[in-house]
Amino acid sequence: MTASDVPQAYDYPLLIKQLWHGPLATAGEQQIVYRDLRRMTYQELYFRVGRLANALKALGVRAGDTVAIMDWDSHRYLECLYAIPMMGATLMTVNIRLAPEQIRYTLDHSGADILLLNSEFVEIFEQVAKELTDIRTVLWISDRGDAPPASLSIAGEYEELLDVAQPEFNFLDFDEHTRATTFYTTGTTGLPKGVYFSHRQLVLQTLSVMAALASPSSGQRFHRGDVYMPLTPMFHVHAWGLPYVALQLGVKQVYPGRYVPEDILSLIISEEVTFSHCVPTILQMLLTDPSAEHTDLSNWKVVIGGSALSKSLASEAVARGIDIFGGYGMSETGPVLALAQIPEDLPPEEEIKFRCKAGSPIPLVHLRTVDADMNDVEGDGEVVARSPWLTQGYVNRPEASEELWRNGWLHTQDIGFRERGFVKISDRTKDVIKSGGEWISSLQLEDLISRHDSIAEVAVIAVPDKKWGERPLALVVGRKEAVIDTAEIMQHIAAFAESGEISRYAVPAKIVQISELARTSVGKLDKKMLRDKYVREIK
Repeated sequence: MTASDVPQAYDYPLLIKQLWHGPLATAGEQQIVYRDLRRMTYQELYFRVGRLANALKALGVRAGDTVAIMDWDSHRYLECLYAIPMMGATLMTVNIRLAPEQIRYTLDHSGADILLLNSEFVEIFEQVAKELTDIRTVLWISDRGDAPPASLSIAGEYEELLDVAQPEFNFLDFDEHTRATTFYTTGTTGLPKGVYFSHRQLVLQTLSVMAALASPSSGQRFHRGDVYMPLTPMFHVHAWGLPYVALQLGVKQVYPGRYVPEDILSLIISEEVTFSHCVPTILQMLLTDPSAEHTDLSNWKVVIGGSALSKSLASEAVARGIDIFGGYGMSETGPVLALAQIPEDLPPEEEIKFRCKAGSPIPLVHLRTVDADMNDVEGDGEVVARSPWLTQGYVNRPEASEELWRNGWLHTQDIGFRERGFVKISDRTKDVIKSGGEWISSLQLEDLISRHDSIAEVAVIAVPDKKWGERPLALVVGRKEAVIDTAEIMQHIAAFAESGEISRYAVPAKIVQISELARTSVGKLDKKMLRDKYVREIK
């Protein structure tokens, strides 16, 4: 037999469309729920994916085009996560919490041709519409039945277009390295930076995250018996990629729309939600909502990311019966790199500490902590990463891309160390405080201060000091009806210095009570804004 006589095997490309085979075969009748407005099966969702692809094709969308969406977390977002990349086009997820001018920049910079626009964002869009250079078609979305304003040229209404489109679409094979998604980081300096991910990258991360979350024998798991509701905005790193994992597991999925605490807590009970993920701010918002007092959260597992999980918040969640644990990643990493699933042999008294770590690397992730010369260090060092799904760079930003991938490793700009294979993030390189010749972790100080009963939230920043170079300044937000005694808080943190847990230089120079902390559009502390404001005031 010659080489020409050997039958050619199918060269299986890792495309998002391949994620549908198992779920349709085994979970076709499983439910997708959008608030109290819509309920459908996986099979119906797949037909809607086909209808959306046909509707977009009729509007001229072709492989290589970019389609943007401005919507709350919904079944529509889920349909776009699949239909648009499966056509060979690129989905651009608009960060609806950015300023209008930044939204205009990201739409133009991404080269989006078509925009799916929720009626609740029409005022924002109208502010920038005349300045947009590439958007040629707008599709209208409305849960309330709102008509588009006469000033806006609309190509059609989302549901009406799907109603007349055919459910079958021939999703072809193509290069697995084709770009599937683009979105923009929410950094606190300069213009947002675009990151992008291929089909291959998203499929590989889906499988790796699924394997990692399914591996524990008991807690901190995501499995086929769960009910899933994301509480990370779907515009932000594909809701951390977990909707793709939920599809693979064939679980019931619940999408809450706009984040209203009372509505979310109601959905947790009515739909029996057992698995979610969010930033600390969202969980704090839910736990302090009055309706939470009468809500049983004892079957709820929650992954916390985006910002450090404090021991006080973790303890509060565990006391409510929540199986809470940390995760680690960033926009540039797709995002998941590590999960803080508790080791089997961990003593009970160590449990909260490990739940609050960044975690251990998930499969196919290589993490190191290094010094400035890229030498491995046992203590604090910068966390650098490699895995097959990290963004290859920033869209049209070659210098920033080169810095991101300096020496062939993705530089996170996080300072961390390892303990029993777990990574603990000490601080961001730009947020660490140098005082009296010592490096002080703002994250550690925030954790210690947050343990005081009167504190709801805290941010620690560096302020200049003529004698010590820098000193910590603590900005605190009190719990509802709590009276904050700043002298008492100072004594609280001084006790940790006296016991040797922190340096004497780490005791804040001042504690300032404020009404709220500045945050980025995805709920992270905006320490640049806090420094700009309060360093001036201190002076």
